Amino acid sequence: MAERAGNYDCLKLGSQLCFPLYACSKEIIRRYKPFLDQLDLTYTQYITMMAMWEHGEMNVKELGKCLYLDSGTLTPVLKKLESKGYLRRNRSRTDERHLSVTITEAGMDLRERAVEARTGMACCVDLSEEDAQTLYELLYRTLESINRHEAPPGQ
Repeated sequence: MAERAGNYDCLKLGSQLCFPLYACSKEIIRRYKPFLDQLDLTYTQYITMMAMWEHGEMNVKELGKCLYLDSGTLTPVLKKLESKGYLRRNRSRTDERHLSVTITEAGMDLRERAVEARTGMACCVDLSEEDAQTLYELLYRTLESINRHEAPPGQ
């Protein structure tokens, strides 16, 4: 029986890389919430605005790829940000199938408030600068590795 139980060690939470990634992500987003509430943004709206502050204008497909979001998740986020006056969505003049997103002046103004909130968010994770940089690099290498491999059948 003990030998058989050993076959299932790989199924313990402590054996899984996915679990601490999931738990950390959930906890960081939870700790960001009070700062994001000051901006009247959800976390998904916040990362969308970060991409828009960086790029100014993007087509929806590029934005989804940048944020690792599918169109079913991204579309309601963009509609909400547009209703708040932070973004404009426009159909391409050359190809109606393409939708571009442009940041507005109000969206750029929000960036100033976000910089202040970001200072508070930085306190959510108590890592040395070196450890934070290492974690950042490892996470992005993990994302790159995942993206190099095709999705499993049925996905």
